[in-house]
Amino acid sequence: MKIIESIFIFIQDQILGMKWLNYLIEQFLTMLGFDITTRFGGSIQFFLYDVIKITILLCTLIFLISYIQSYFPPERSKKILGKFHGIKANIVSALLGTVTPFCSCSSIPLFIGFTSAGLPIGVTFSFLISSPMVDLGSLVLLMSVFGVKVAIAYVIIGLIIAVLGGTLIEKLHMDQYVEDFIKNASSVEIDSPNLTRKDRIEFAKEQVSDTFKKVFPYILIGVGIGAFIHNWIPEDWIKAILGSNNPFGVIIATLIGVPMYADIFGTIPVAEALLVKGAQLGTILSFMMAVTTLSLPSMIMLKKAVKPKLLALFISICTIGIIIVGYIFNVFHIFLIS
Repeated sequence: MKIIESIFIFIQDQILGMKWLNYLIEQFLTMLGFDITTRFGGSIQFFLYDVIKITILLCTLIFLISYIQSYFPPERSKKILGKFHGIKANIVSALLGTVTPFCSCSSIPLFIGFTSAGLPIGVTFSFLISSPMVDLGSLVLLMSVFGVKVAIAYVIIGLIIAVLGGTLIEKLHMDQYVEDFIKNASSVEIDSPNLTRKDRIEFAKEQVSDTFKKVFPYILIGVGIGAFIHNWIPEDWIKAILGSNNPFGVIIATLIGVPMYADIFGTIPVAEALLVKGAQLGTILSFMMAVTTLSLPSMIMLKKAVKPKLLALFISICTIGIIIVGYIFNVFHIFLIS
């Protein structure tokens, strides 16, 4: 049992957490004459370590997930979802969302395509909620920062929100609030291409290149904010606003996260810095969920596809679900963060 535990710790600390990289950066900066115990030196170390670590994980994850995704093009996904009904369809849709692009803006075109193809509105919304919130990348990245227990719990609860949210929208018969041009769009049946292994590898490489260009600026911004929080903002301030003594911390974090635009790779360094400064786990995860699921640009895009009543219901479901999840994680903070 101890051997298995040691293997897990090694994977979390050295492979996912890359503590060896942090040590190398520390030695490199010391050799250059930087004092990493100062705020300035510590900020540089945090920035270099997180940018390099997240970039390595980003490129590796995008390649692997894109390779998997090559087996689930939109046409095949439509056929798979069309075979299921009721809550089973919502569950499958939410699971399919885990192998799709990393940000909500990338998920909306697929959501529109699924809706145009005649899939039930609740099923497509389960996909839309799940896709940016609980992709496979979030699982690995959360493991690298918070550990296996937190990562698995986050993904499971995210999928539950997606399934329940889609089911509620379906039960309320919100089909009439989808814009007419989407409902009336003709669905063209396209057979999924028979890709060779070489084709799939090339597709994965292209996805790495395209996604990296889109995401890297947000990584720099997120890591920069994280470095600032980590080294310059007093711990007492963070605890006062987002700590256990503020019962409204989860709500504040969620509302702050909604208008922002980033993906899981941009929010992780901010979350990491907040945790070190004493913010509650659930409060941090609520912030991350709000940023990745309810970003302002994605809501503007979605507004073109659905009418205000359905958009408001979607935002309300996600916001309430995220806040509830935040309070649940705060209750179990002590058991999940060792």
